[in-house]
Amino acid sequence: MRTVPAPMRRPFRRTTAVASVVALAAGLVYSGSMTNPAAAAAAANTLVVNAGQNLRPVTHVATGSLYGLANATQPSVALAQAIKPNAFVQMPKGGKQQPTGDISVVAPTAVSVGAKLVNRLSDYYAGWPYQFSWSTWTPFVNSQIAAMKSSSYYNNISAYELWNESDNTWKSANGTYESFWTTTFRQVRSLDATKPIQGPSFSDNISDMENFLRNAVATNTVPDVLAWHELISSSKIAGDVAKVQALEDQLGISRRPIAIEEYAAPSEVGLPGPLVGYVAKFERLGIRDAELAFWNQSGALGDLLTARGGSPNAAYWMYTWYGAMSGTMVVTTPPAQTGIDGFAAVPAGRDQVSVVAGNCNGSCAVTVNGLDALGFGGAVSVKVEQTVSQGRTVASSGPSTISTSVATPANGTITVPITMATNNAYRITVAPAGGTTTPPTTPPTTPPAGSGCVASVTVNQWNGGFVATVRVTAGSTPLNGWTAGVTLPAGAALTSTWNATAQGSSGAVSFTNVGYNGSVPAGGYTEFGFQGTGVGPSGTPTCAAR
Repeated sequence: MRTVPAPMRRPFRRTTAVASVVALAAGLVYSGSMTNPAAAAAAANTLVVNAGQNLRPVTHVATGSLYGLANATQPSVALAQAIKPNAFVQMPKGGKQQPTGDISVVAPTAVSVGAKLVNRLSDYYAGWPYQFSWSTWTPFVNSQIAAMKSSSYYNNISAYELWNESDNTWKSANGTYESFWTTTFRQVRSLDATKPIQGPSFSDNISDMENFLRNAVATNTVPDVLAWHELISSSKIAGDVAKVQALEDQLGISRRPIAIEEYAAPSEVGLPGPLVGYVAKFERLGIRDAELAFWNQSGALGDLLTARGGSPNAAYWMYTWYGAMSGTMVVTTPPAQTGIDGFAAVPAGRDQVSVVAGNCNGSCAVTVNGLDALGFGGAVSVKVEQTVSQGRTVASSGPSTISTSVATPANGTITVPITMATNNAYRITVAPAGGTTTPPTTPPTTPPAGSGCVASVTVNQWNGGFVATVRVTAGSTPLNGWTAGVTLPAGAALTSTWNATAQGSSGAVSFTNVGYNGSVPAGGYTEFGFQGTGVGPSGTPTCAAR
């Protein structure tokens, strides 16, 4: 039996309140080097990161959302870009399930941020359960697939989802769900021979998965992508994946990619600490893509914004940390399926380790192994930041730095003890101490011939603050480093930066590439972002090669 209601399809009729949690800022309990790890954190509260053991390429598996896009302007491209959304599950063109979220309306935003789109065909219908009839379904499927194949965004569509949560929405008066699946799968495949079909899209109750897969094998309608939802707790994900993969093996089905089309319980959305556990497990288990659930409002990136058209909450900033990762995800090992967890990445330059951890309370720790495998000789710098949860509907001005320090690894290992709060998330960045060159305070005014760059800025403004995304585009030859500059209006101040190093916090501010995004191919581009208080910049940024 499920212990939470089905995901919100009518946010104004059935809203689940999320408790506002105000947590004190966490603090590090060490100073100086960490040759002798603090013993304050028990093994049960320690996350282990093996920086030398690759897991999978960074694809930002869990940054998407169900109905995360409402219309052509909500959320803004700038807010969406900063979290590098992987995929959005949206209703079909002309759908009636929600007043917002039509795939044809939101597609330009998805395309501009490089996100995939999943077309949830069943959301053509209004009602919950859906107001389905065979007489309208068959012609709708014909017209919808034709519309998608002729659309400008067809290449961004990653899959057709045939039905949603049949364990809650399918009426036996319409026949068996298995018969519906077989008939619709064959119809869609006859109309589009190549685009993946995903399902069965059960809720977090996957008890009927064996029956579904046996029918799919017998009728040659096994989905290209196996999909379901995880809406109770991240602690059950590993068990569900193991069960489904065991069924694949038992039934002779080659392992399919897995999509978790909706994740997180109503009490967890907008809270960075609990959400860390979902992201960590999706990465660890090889999930293809996962989307935050739609519990409150569409167009809020899965409740990472305070409302549709609202401001970032604390969880949004945890996802910007995730979005800033590049290169390779590395292995992380939590002590259990509950409690502390985290995910980590090493960029292509292998010049830092970025770890995001959370869902722990009190004396906790992150142990990072394998620094010697990265060639980190001698001392390393350790920076610890936090994003403090105040609930889903409370805006956050961004992460803050708890501490910076220098540590000496012992056999390639350091342990960073942190006093955590359960609903907060923490980022630990480890890099060779003194291993980077201090960027110039003033960018050169005339870049070397043939190796210049140009920059543009997009600003999302709200009352009292803004988020800016800057795109740096290389000229006719590749860049091996760059510096961009913006001028903030009087009264504006920089509060946080991602994918760049900032010099200054008001007036003229310069931004220099970090280790993993300094190399830009000729004609290519990279992006960085920053948040501030006051009014965002409006002029064209400067840009120069280094």
